Amino acid sequence: MDLYFSPLACSMATRVALYEAGAEANYLEVDPATKTVLSDGSDFRTVNPIGLVPTLRTDEGVVLTENAAILQYVADRFPQSGLGAAAGIDRTRLHQWLCFIGTELHKGLFVPVLDRKAPQEAKAYVLEKNLSRLDYLDNYLKGRNFLLDHFSVADAYLVTVINWTMATPPIELAKWPNVKAYYERMRQRPSIAKAIAEEFELYKAEQARKKAAA
Repeated sequence: MDLYFSPLACSMATRVALYEAGAEANYLEVDPATKTVLSDGSDFRTVNPIGLVPTLRTDEGVVLTENAAILQYVADRFPQSGLGAAAGIDRTRLHQWLCFIGTELHKGLFVPVLDRKAPQEAKAYVLEKNLSRLDYLDNYLKGRNFLLDHFSVADAYLVTVINWTMATPPIELAKWPNVKAYYERMRQRPSIAKAIAEEFELYKAEQARKKAAA
């Protein structure tokens, strides 16, 4: 299978999940500015017209988009990994957390704050309105190791999003000690440590390319 990704973007969650599953995959880096696949210079939009990562091409040639859907596909494709949840309330809880991370944290909080073109007033409004999502998460994680009763694709997504606090100074993890402790634990997990280290190096190379082109 092929995973189209950009360094340290939300696509890193799928990299973590694939590492957890011990799955073989081709990792194809996409320049987020030009929408170019770096390995061959092709236009990524011929694969995903919206031009967003992650995008996954399965071994059967099916192209999948949207982070939550791709993560659930990986969990179902590799059930021995334990990344998913059993049918019933447990699977619904997994859906719940994937939706919460994707809407309340990823799009609702971090994307506006990370947007370099967004007015400061807009960012201040988002922070005032949506930091309560982290209050909720902090309270939930008290005494818990994972979002479910085991490591799942929801944790892979959550740690990927929390990792963005490195680039969002207004969101200081010290204010949410349970979230901070969770993040620090997760970063010690081999699949996550490997993914972050690899993608950070790719991110630095990406920034160097941009600087050289400026």
